[in-house]
This record gives sequence, structure tokens and C-alpha cells, in this order.
Amino acid sequence: MKKILVIIFVFSTLMANAQLKKANLKASGLTCAMCSKAIYKAITAIPFVDKVDVDIEKSTYAIAFKQGLAVVPDALARAVVDAGFSVAKLDITADLGNVAVKKGTKINLGDQQWFFVNAADASQGGEQTFTIIDKQFVSKDQFKKYSTGLAAAVKTYATGLDNGKRLYHVTL
Repeated sequence: MKKILVIIFVFSTLMANAQLKKANLKASGLTCAMCSKAIYKAITAIPFVDKVDVDIEKSTYAIAFKQGLAVVPDALARAVVDAGFSVAKLDITADLGNVAVKKGTKINLGDQQWFFVNAADASQGGEQTFTIIDKQFVSKDQFKKYSTGLAAAVKTYATGLDNGKRLYHVTL
């Protein structure tokens, strides 16, 4: 019993250190500078967003998160869609602490789970950048590519839910 409690304590301590720090979002469907401004306004209105830097030529948004607030990637995607555009790619940078990840690893960050579909074996923790490959975060072609390869292995890919918790599928 003591061993189980120690394992739970160590695991929860490692998970407590994991924190989402920043994101790099690429939007699609933009045709002018006003389009970029609409997305910028939508993203900066999200409570957990601290700062946004825009690269108009590449249609990318470097987003810094406020410390201590829960980050919800779905809110970023929803803001872009509500502005009339779509997310082509979302890279998230997180400090994973001492948590090592490899293909098939599932970690918890708050009320969210992160499933590493593709990762170099035994990537040591620390600051890592990974790409969310769920439907609202990639193009239709990319989603189809990933869903074909994952359909049998990961039934949660289509819904994004696992036992009532949000599950994000990511590649490292």
C-alpha cells in the first residue's frame, strides 16, 4: 500500500510540474491584413492568452500563455473559427518536467489528456513542442491521413474524449 501511495505521489508531482507555455498557430483562409487582424482580436480576447505576435506573410500567430491559468487549445480553435477562418496547424510548447514521453504515452495536464501518437522513444521531459493532430487543428487532408492510421488503435481520435476527459492527440 505504501508503494502505491509513493508512486501516486511521485506521478502527481511530475504532472503538477507540466505546464503549457506557448503556442504557434497557423491559420488558413486568410486573404488580407484585415483577416489577420480579426483573428488577432479573437485570440487576444481569450482569458489565458498573455501576448500574441503576428506574422502576416506566413499567417502564423505566436501565442504566449498567462502563468497559472488553465490553457484550453479548443478555445484557440474556436476563436479562429468564430472569426471566420480555420486552424491549419497548432504547435504547443510545454514544460513536461521530468516526464519522459514516447509513442503511445498518455499524460494528464489538468482536466486534459495528451496522447503522443508519434514521438522519439524516451524523449526526456523538459520543454517540448508538439503538434495537435485532432480534427479542428489540422487540414482535412491531414486529419484523414492521421485518422486512417489511427482508426484501429485509437478509438478516441474521432470524438476527442476519453472517459469524459478531453484527449488531444499529438505528435512530437
